[in-house]
Amino acid sequence: QVQLKESGGGSVEVGESLTLSCVVPEYVVGRYCMAWFRQDPGKEREVVATFDHYDKTTYAGPVEGRFNIAKDKANNTLFLRTSSLKPEDTAMHYCAAGDPRRGDCYNLAITGAYRYWGQGTQVTVSS
Repeated sequence: QVQLKESGGGSVEVGESLTLSCVVPEYVVGRYCMAWFRQDPGKEREVVATFDHYDKTTYAGPVEGRFNIAKDKANNTLFLRTSSLKPEDTAMHYCAAGDPRRGDCYNLAITGAYRYWGQGTQVTVSS
């Protein structure tokens, strides 16, 4: 079983920054597709930013230019660096990973493309 562990969430004010971290097993960080998703209560889980298994990145429109997804392969960690946070960024943020050898990663924007999920870390932005 692959375990993903997020941290770094918190309560901030509009315009501030947070860096979210997700520690993963060593064999995941270089070979799996990975992503950050977020979910507000009563809403569907939505993609924020992704890495495909060739290390190409993509971003959802609302966060492009403000968020950065990055990997530290030496420390088996996926990051989401956020800046210029807005109240609409308030949500539980989840780290996800998919194994392309098992048929995952076919559409990085949907939750079904990932088989492993962390427990989430809450980001709250107040005005």
